[in-house]
Amino acid sequence: MDKTNLTPEESLLLIAKTIEETNKITIEETKKGIKEGSVIYLMWGFLMFFVTLCQFIIIRLELNIGTGFPALLYTLGAIYTFIDYRKKTKNNDSPKNNLLGNLLFTLGTLFGVNIMIMGIFFGPQLGVAFIPIILILFAFWIIMTGVSIRFKPLFIGGIAINLLAFIPFLIDWQYHFLIMTIASVVGVIIPGILLRKDK
Repeated sequence: MDKTNLTPEESLLLIAKTIEETNKITIEETKKGIKEGSVIYLMWGFLMFFVTLCQFIIIRLELNIGTGFPALLYTLGAIYTFIDYRKKTKNNDSPKNNLLGNLLFTLGTLFGVNIMIMGIFFGPQLGVAFIPIILILFAFWIIMTGVSIRFKPLFIGGIAINLLAFIPFLIDWQYHFLIMTIASVVGVIIPGILLRKDK
């Protein structure tokens, strides 16, 4: 095919092929970046598991400790994640340094900040809806990540978290943090382990 005299159909075909190849490269780079960062992803899964399990135990055993106390560990996780992200993106060749990777990181950061603000300032007003709101927002981020990098276990984990979000409306409030503990396993830990093992 002569590159200087392309027909309109050949031009459209060339443009479509270029867009498809660029899209594939972006998805692969983002997936590679997330796989390289799967230690962080798993850290958040285990952190969520530990914090919510502690919160459930505090409520069930009626301990004289605020349920927000274990959640302070999220701040340490956020600081560590930010430092790790900055260190990896200083290198311009980093797979994480692309539009899709930055978008997912930004959405995750916004999710965390909004959950913290809701918990600190509006937790009592949200009442029984607080945990479902957290889980639904979390599910959206997990689903978007799974779809973006075309990784089914993340997508399925996000759907599972979204379905789990409705259970708190059907059970006693004392078990709400246990639902989040389960969500951390099915939506973060298991998909994170599968992502690390994915070739």
